[in-house]
Amino acid sequence: MNPQARRFDFLIWIGVIITLLILLLAYLLAQLRLRETIGRPLPILGQVQDFRLTNQVGQVVTLADLRGRVWVADIIFTRCAGPCPRMTRQMREIQQALPATSTAKLVTLTTDADFDTPPVLKAYADKFGADPKRWMFLTGDKRQVANLAIDSLKLTAVEKKPEERLAPEDLFVHSTIFVVVDKLGRLRGVFETDGEGVSPMQARALILAAVKRLELER
Repeated sequence: MNPQARRFDFLIWIGVIITLLILLLAYLLAQLRLRETIGRPLPILGQVQDFRLTNQVGQVVTLADLRGRVWVADIIFTRCAGPCPRMTRQMREIQQALPATSTAKLVTLTTDADFDTPPVLKAYADKFGADPKRWMFLTGDKRQVANLAIDSLKLTAVEKKPEERLAPEDLFVHSTIFVVVDKLGRLRGVFETDGEGVSPMQARALILAAVKRLELER
């Protein structure tokens, strides 16, 4: 091998090593940030107001049914071709990661209450392997859904005007965050699951850590 070729190979290896070191440093910084975030106290961000909605198996659900349990919530709609399937997969991963001893519940609201009836939600829930004992999909009166989502859980849900829609299923603009509520019905955490500097795996770790901490609170 001539000197020029050896020099070229050497530079390639140097580049690979530098890239690996940069990736390692980014990973270590992310882990440090994750530990710092997990160690912070969880603030009380507001009180969830009472509601009366219906789950995917046709049962009425109120705030009283969730008292004494920590719960994680998000908002989607079944006709969504954007972030909703990804969010539902992320919620499924949280379901799978929760220990069997945990009494935490998972709550998914729909922005599309007119279309997302209990049978539609049940089919969607079954598609994603939702355990009905752990994970409920809620629909019902649109005003009550909006009050719970927007006023209590700080989730955004805005219906698009027909002229603004890029496709037939492009119906709503809504939050992609997950929120955590404590056993007293107080909002305690807001987590972006795919934000800048936070991977889905890190977001899931933060959510699970928040659930664990709140389950230990008396």
